[in-house]
Amino acid sequence: MSETPKKRGRFRQIRDAYAAIKSLDPAVGRWMLIAALVTFVVILGIGVWAGGFWILYAVVIGLPAAALAATIVMNRRGNAAMYGALDGKAGRTGAALQGMGRRGWYAPLEPVAVDAPRGVKVNDLTGAAMVFRALGRPGIVLIAEGPAARAQKLLKAEEKKVARVAPGVPVHLWVSGDEEGQVPIKKLGGKLTRMRPVLTKAEVAVVNKRLKSLGGMRPPIPAGVDPQRVRMDRKGLRGK
Repeated sequence: MSETPKKRGRFRQIRDAYAAIKSLDPAVGRWMLIAALVTFVVILGIGVWAGGFWILYAVVIGLPAAALAATIVMNRRGNAAMYGALDGKAGRTGAALQGMGRRGWYAPLEPVAVDAPRGVKVNDLTGAAMVFRALGRPGIVLIAEGPAARAQKLLKAEEKKVARVAPGVPVHLWVSGDEEGQVPIKKLGGKLTRMRPVLTKAEVAVVNKRLKSLGGMRPPIPAGVDPQRVRMDRKGLRGK
């Protein structure tokens, strides 16, 4: 029986994801192979130790388990490579939030507020302070990046704006980064998903409409941050 279009599409996504990851992490193929071989050898060894039909059973189980181990390694190294590529890039917070929509969050790629240094080009966000917004059942999360003083000022100003249109909704203020008290880029998604929900889905939809009335900044994302690739990688790694 020939492959269905759905299966062909899934294999193509995995292939594209692997190619994208390999461009950032050339060693990913070697680590995937090691993970697959170790997994298969361990399972086969258990089958040989048990003897009899368990050997065949170990082969049947070992092959898909080896493929799963390789995929897990690709996923983890892909995430590490992706976050490494985003490190230090303006707009990295928005790129890191991509995919949160599938987890029940409204998280636009574009910042809702930007404070760029004077004298720079319009499309140059290097050194700019930015605020990104995520909305979910835990409430509104405002995440700033950039120079500390300007980022905090921008964060407070945006907090006042959302409080006016969404009174009573919890507002959480974060700063992305690797310094003390900040949230590392690679941990943003996990921290959002672990937050305790306080709003219903219907309430979130209402709040989202109110937040849209605020408008927002839509500057071009700088070179080095490729949101299309980020989305492709994550979709391909899940094989959907």
